[in-house]
Amino acid sequence: MTATTPAGVSTAVESPPGGGWLSVLAYWMAVYKRVWKGTIISSFLAPLAYLAGMGIGLGSLIDSGERTAVEGVPYLAFVATGLLAAQAMQTGVGEATFPVMGAIKWHHTYEAMLATPLRVQDLVRGHVVYAAIRVATTVGVFAIVSIALGALSGWGVLGAVVFAILGGLAFAMPVYFYSCRVRSEQGYNVLSRFVIMPLFLFSGTFFPISQLPAWLEALAWVSPLTHAGALTRAAALGPGSPFVLDLGGYLLHIAYLLLWAVGGYLLGVRALRSRMGA
Repeated sequence: MTATTPAGVSTAVESPPGGGWLSVLAYWMAVYKRVWKGTIISSFLAPLAYLAGMGIGLGSLIDSGERTAVEGVPYLAFVATGLLAAQAMQTGVGEATFPVMGAIKWHHTYEAMLATPLRVQDLVRGHVVYAAIRVATTVGVFAIVSIALGALSGWGVLGAVVFAILGGLAFAMPVYFYSCRVRSEQGYNVLSRFVIMPLFLFSGTFFPISQLPAWLEALAWVSPLTHAGALTRAAALGPGSPFVLDLGGYLLHIAYLLLWAVGGYLLGVRALRSRMGA
């Protein structure tokens, strides 16, 4: 990059050490180091409460004797794999809402960053990687606790964690785009009440979507959470479960999540460039 002094002398301006987005990632990690205690309830304790209440508590009632909620799978394991994907969604959305609006509107962090050699795509890439780290940390802890409680077992849980991270990004990037366009934090109330919460309840987290009416089941397949849940269940529950997928099934679900993640990233870069006038 080249800058010109008032005297007309051209001087070279070096790119940020570490290559652009790494500097942005370092900033977000430094911010999280200050606020991580405030995320314990939403990131770790809340999903564990769901697992204990729905999986262990309700599961012990509906999986007693000859009765079963989900044929061929303990209800605790079914809920644990669903919550793994759902928690990735919640974390990804959380990191792409208020932090992004704050950087644009309240703290003007993005303005300060763009006053340096950083580019708009560096800002988005750094935030994407930070969001992926946050999602990975959250679902990783949840998976470990689920194993300790006997809800999940086997090496397939590692694959489930990877798929959950992909699902988290499939939500984080479109929501990042939304954050670059929305003008008021009230827009997040609409997002939470009419998008995220319905998807959490009706994308197969607590019961198979096959139990929904046909028209609602078709709508459920539009949700990235449904596809992320299908991948986490197939990986974590293994080939002996009724949720097993063949190679084509894996590729189809992965491609759908990548479509949301990559498409959201590209739209996010464009929207942030427009919002910042860069």
